[in-house]
This record gives sequence, structure tokens and C-alpha cells, in this order.
Amino acid sequence: MRLALLPPGSPVPSETALSGEFGVARNTVRRALGRLAEEGLVGTVPGRGRVVLAPGLPQTTLPAYRRIAADLQRAIAYGELAPGDPLPSEAMLTREYGVSRGTARQALSFLASLGLVRAVHGKGRFVQAATSPNGG
Repeated sequence: MRLALLPPGSPVPSETALSGEFGVARNTVRRALGRLAEEGLVGTVPGRGRVVLAPGLPQTTLPAYRRIAADLQRAIAYGELAPGDPLPSEAMLTREYGVSRGTARQALSFLASLGLVRAVHGKGRFVQAATSPNGG
């Protein structure tokens, strides 16, 4: 992939630019970037957006919400959380990770933006069933 050619700290092209370059839906790009984030190859730096990370860079350099989201993404990827399973509540995440409720909410919202979870009013958040590879 072309991102491997960029030095650590380089900005990642926008979802729109990558979508046009590879001829895929933005949702497909978003999922691919989520996978790269899981692998620690791409991260979000406050004020700079997505950047290329050095392989093996400790996750502690990522904001707390991204560490929480990465842990939940791994659980989904490895089948520990299957489609339809409930995610931990905001309150549970605040206790487990020692973060504010806003940080826990931000992690869950980030996963929703990737299309991995869905919120059901009054019930909680649940793992979303996988969609087709073209993002539809």
C-alpha cells in the first residue's frame, strides 16, 4: 500500500482522496483506515488528523478514546464480540479504562462512524453485522 512509503508522522490522505484514487466507496476507505489503526500503522493526532505511525509505536501515544476503540475493534475482529452482541456500557468503560464518560462515549461514537456498531435508543450499542466489501 502506498501509505507504507510515507515516513512516520506524514498526514494520511483524506477519505475522499483515497476513495477517488482506488475507485471505492468512502465507507470502504473508512473501514480500511480503521483496520490500519487496529494494526498501529495509522493514528489520529489531535490538531493534525490521521497520520502514519511508526510500526511498533506504543498505543499509549494515541488518545484514550482511540485505545478503547482499538481494543473493542480487536474484540470484534477476533469474534469475541459477534454481530448483535452488546458493547460494554459507557459506565463500564469509564471504570475499566479510568476515563471520563465523554471519552468512553467518544470511543463508541468512533466505532459507530466506522460502521462497526449501532446504537439502539434505550437499549445500548451493539455490534453491527458486516456489510458487503464495496461498503454498501
